[in-house]
Amino acid sequence: MNKASRFGLAAMLATAVLPLVATAQADAPADTRPNFVLMLIDDAGFSDLGAYGGEARTPNIDALAARGAVFTQYHSSPLCSPSRAMLLTGVDNHRTGFATIPETLPVEQQGRPGYRMRFEPGVETLATRLKAEGYRSYMTGKWHLGHGPGELPDSHGFDRSFVLDASGADNWEQKPYMPYYTSADWFEDGKPATLPEDFYSSRFLIDQMIGYLDKDQQRREPFLAYIAFQAVHIPVQAPRELTAGYAGVYDGGWGVIREQRWRRAQERGLIPQGAPLAPVHEKLRSWESLDADERAIYARSMQVHAGMIEAMDQHIGRLVEYLKARGQFENTIFLLTSDNGPEPSNPVAQTGFKTWMSRHGYTHELENLGEKGSMVFIGPEWANATASPGNLFKFHSSEGGMRVPLIAAGPGIAAGQRVIGTSFVTDVAPTIYDYARVEPSRWNGPVPMSGRSLKPALSGAAPRVYAAEEPVGMEVGGNAALFKGDYKITRITLPWGDAKWRLYNLATDPGEVQDLSAQEPQRFQAMLADYAAYEKDVGVLKLPDDFNPHKQVKINAIKKQLHHYRFVLGGAAIVLVSLLLMWLRRRLPA
Repeated sequence: MNKASRFGLAAMLATAVLPLVATAQADAPADTRPNFVLMLIDDAGFSDLGAYGGEARTPNIDALAARGAVFTQYHSSPLCSPSRAMLLTGVDNHRTGFATIPETLPVEQQGRPGYRMRFEPGVETLATRLKAEGYRSYMTGKWHLGHGPGELPDSHGFDRSFVLDASGADNWEQKPYMPYYTSADWFEDGKPATLPEDFYSSRFLIDQMIGYLDKDQQRREPFLAYIAFQAVHIPVQAPRELTAGYAGVYDGGWGVIREQRWRRAQERGLIPQGAPLAPVHEKLRSWESLDADERAIYARSMQVHAGMIEAMDQHIGRLVEYLKARGQFENTIFLLTSDNGPEPSNPVAQTGFKTWMSRHGYTHELENLGEKGSMVFIGPEWANATASPGNLFKFHSSEGGMRVPLIAAGPGIAAGQRVIGTSFVTDVAPTIYDYARVEPSRWNGPVPMSGRSLKPALSGAAPRVYAAEEPVGMEVGGNAALFKGDYKITRITLPWGDAKWRLYNLATDPGEVQDLSAQEPQRFQAMLADYAAYEKDVGVLKLPDDFNPHKQVKINAIKKQLHHYRFVLGGAAIVLVSLLLMWLRRRLPA
């Protein structure tokens, strides 16, 4: 048979077989397993969203909350990479390889098991596991879980991805936001990518996700869509029209907002009636101590913060409408949370930062605050307010750093409920496996998960998923906590803590006001023993009591700058030495 004849036979076979294949696909039973939309906010405080009593207008998020469940005692870690690793794996952060973040990693821990800043062998993501179960998966947004070949989402189970591999970046342009970085590196499917001219982070991330879903709309497999927003990470930025919508809201200052949110949390059943509000930390300034110009720029900064949350909500609404138009909404489970508590940093106050800003086209001025070219932060006082009723903020193992919103809605989730049982970031992955009908025997890979499925609580079958005497530990950068029923012991590092352990009853004291360690010494000692066992089990590398994560960020940033500009500095040194030698030759006798 000649080549032409073989080609003709192949064409006839294809013509005969393809309709049969298409018919078989059409007749195949529909896959009724749910889709999952997992949305992660960056640095949102417990009470930032409308459903949790915040000032920002979040009607789309609030609608999901009304349709499903609002968690009142859900805890993440106090820093982003550990939280993201646990969210995507269900595994304790030390076992994932992200015990902390690269920016706060001290030299003593670098390269050690659990501290390598990349996924350890055998740690598998949601995308990898769900792919083996017949799911397709997509991601857009902040990754911050390793960079370079083999470390990006395309190597960890995601079919399509468009991600930032840094801790943050500008929301209007493709440029870095701090001296630790020389560029803002984005990647699509593992390859370097360039942002469009009309980029705004929340809009772009939803556009990309809709684009991926739309391109694959003929595929029958259910999907996982993971969207990791830049909102509301530094630099806090939002369109002018949204920022303007909060004019006057924050003029009364952080003390007023903190108390208002505390009262609303009680009204909404997020904390018990009469739960005390923690005293203001002695290092935090009063609103009254600021002059008029400072008050104006800090009030506007919170307007931008609220506007950025509202912008994110608007774009979430576009995704919801897209799924409704495609008939996918009713069979999609939505999970929305934050990676940690609110960001307290004030980068503008750091030595040399204003010089760095000027070189990178940033200003910190009232007129364009939040718009292109502006560097905006809310600072520790507003961060403490947005974490209300919790105490303190990101970096620390206080409730302000760890207790964050979690909203779940979709098929199989009872509507309008408050889930009051203590839960954790490691519980999200097993919950997704449970709703995806993955056999429990297949949940664990070579590295076992730490979390539990929240499905019993979400379905209304059980108020709690952890027994009263079951300990759950957490440690990031020396900040540590252990939960057991309603109780928590916590150790907070410098500069906002003293590295001493304390005991609290979170059921009655979510603000961590009354230390019970002296009143209940047996419980306190038992929980300290539980923490010691946890520390040994997961491989925590202890840090000295005077470790300060904020100071370590500065040290690591300086090291990075020296590395980035080593050739320039080396050249300058050579020039200086040459000039010195020339001067000496002229001065010394022949």
